[in-house]
Amino acid sequence: MRLVGLDIGTTGCKAVLFDEQGVILASASREYAVDIPQPMWAEQDGELVWRLAQDALREAIASAGPEDIVALGLSVQGEAIMPVDGQGTAMRPAILGMDTRVGPQNEWLRQRFGGEHLFARTGMPIHPVNTLPKLLWLKEHEPEIWQAATCFLLYEDFLIHKMTGRAMISRCLASRTQLFDIPEDRWSSEILGALGLDESRLAEVVASGTAAGFMHADLAARLGLTKSPLVVTGGHDQACGALGVGLTQPGLAMVSTGTAEVVEAALPEPALNETLYNGNISVYAHVVPGLYLAMALNHSGGLLLRWFRDTLCQEELREAQASGIDSYNLILDEASPDPTSLLLLPHFAGSGTPTVDTVSKGAILGLTFSTTKTELAKAVLEGLTYELRINLDLLRQGGVEIGELRAIGGGARSDLWLQLKADITGTPVVRPRVTEAACWGAALLAGVGAGIYPSAAQASEEMLHLEQRYEPEVARQVQYDERFALHSEVYPAVVSIHHRLYQGAG
Repeated sequence: MRLVGLDIGTTGCKAVLFDEQGVILASASREYAVDIPQPMWAEQDGELVWRLAQDALREAIASAGPEDIVALGLSVQGEAIMPVDGQGTAMRPAILGMDTRVGPQNEWLRQRFGGEHLFARTGMPIHPVNTLPKLLWLKEHEPEIWQAATCFLLYEDFLIHKMTGRAMISRCLASRTQLFDIPEDRWSSEILGALGLDESRLAEVVASGTAAGFMHADLAARLGLTKSPLVVTGGHDQACGALGVGLTQPGLAMVSTGTAEVVEAALPEPALNETLYNGNISVYAHVVPGLYLAMALNHSGGLLLRWFRDTLCQEELREAQASGIDSYNLILDEASPDPTSLLLLPHFAGSGTPTVDTVSKGAILGLTFSTTKTELAKAVLEGLTYELRINLDLLRQGGVEIGELRAIGGGARSDLWLQLKADITGTPVVRPRVTEAACWGAALLAGVGAGIYPSAAQASEEMLHLEQRYEPEVARQVQYDERFALHSEVYPAVVSIHHRLYQGAG
């Protein structure tokens, strides 16, 4: 029996077919755009995403063969919201999590509820990423669509509705919207009442790993399937990735380094305390029943390293294309494992947690005529990893236990970066063999829904293979402790300058 994990990311989707032991049989992907129709806006054509997801599924199925595909699970980007009509067709582009137009709506929420109250009920600090202020924006600015929409769906329930006719959403993804009452374990009547939104216009909330139904027969045929598989709820992509790398008990944490860098730490219960609230940490339901996740975020992540490569390393890019060697390996090949003489503030897309300052910008200190391109590239890694340590320290101060970090994403391929993470954070870093953690997590949940596995946690643990472990090197950790203390002074030193630059540019 075979399982499909379908991952719907911000800029692309991927369909991966696995056997019951987690071996990848086939995969296919498609890319799509994020539209920026106005400054601070970020939207996406949900219907186009659906068509491209079908293309990826069709290609993967054709490559592996359609036999014995029993279930499909979903891993999706969080917070994106779109109004749909009675047939489940999107009435306008989805407003994505990265959209930041909702300043006035967040101020209304702060006045109406208070930030601490919202966090205590929903686990979500007031932030532009949330679904709730985006719904407020729709109600205020597009009242015709607000009134006419049958439902407001995120990508998980949107695609499940496309495939089965039922609008179902995992508790995991629902709890990232700021509309879900975590203590009450349901859509918040208090928040929906203030919003003027009836619960019937949202999807039914169920546990991750719940079968929504069999895929429409005509759709299955178009995808090249001989019979309809079960479609099963999955969850937020980071939570599915956490399951895929075995975050099935408290004390384990994951660092996912892709476009952004995300930390997920498994919790035995929701930690809705003042420390995490002040640090803008989001707390939400894991896809593993009975567990929760605390999430910290750095918006730059691998995107900053890609900017460095594309802007300053054209020679290395040409050599990489000619030789087949990874361009990042060429750029960092001669990097020393010891600290550089530079300090780089990686706020090229604003700061993530804990400060969440959308106006903050990047900065580089310590440049001289002897500074090399390799040293600059290493400083990028250091700056990103100092931010990682800030967030790990904050989580620990908030009572979150972190014994080790399991690394996934593109950044997990770099031995240099993983050792750097261990040295700077003082935390062992482990690289699992899994390369498609989010898709594998979604496939595990599909297997639960189909009755193949008794539990996703048990299956994940039994099939987890940890490939390599990176322990902090004591002498280098002492050096980096000194550098980290200096890095911690950079943002407070330049924040007012960046804000004045922003005001001057406006």
